[in-house]
Amino acid sequence: MKLLNEQDFDSAVNQSSIMIVDFFADWCGPCKMLAPFIEELSAQYTDIGFSKVNVDNAQSLAAKFQISSIPTLIFFKNGKEIKRVVGFKPMPELEALIEEVKKA
Repeated sequence: MKLLNEQDFDSAVNQSSIMIVDFFADWCGPCKMLAPFIEELSAQYTDIGFSKVNVDNAQSLAAKFQISSIPTLIFFKNGKEIKRVVGFKPMPELEALIEEVKKA
């Protein structure tokens, strides 16, 4: 899973038809709980791109996407945001969200 910054964000999001970006911080407990789920999902859904943005290191991206709480997952389809989920979510809920986005 690639860690994105301001320079490579747009090209990475446009690279996959579906891209899920995890906005996180190293100090965030719920982010740490979510991370293994995201890793597992990225192995399970090889047709979807998964990336991360550390909000402390990429503050302009966090501001651009108005990230006020973390973790925040943003689902992009063909480069456009189509869904956003804030806070820790259990694996079954994440899988259901991915299936919903794939059908959208």
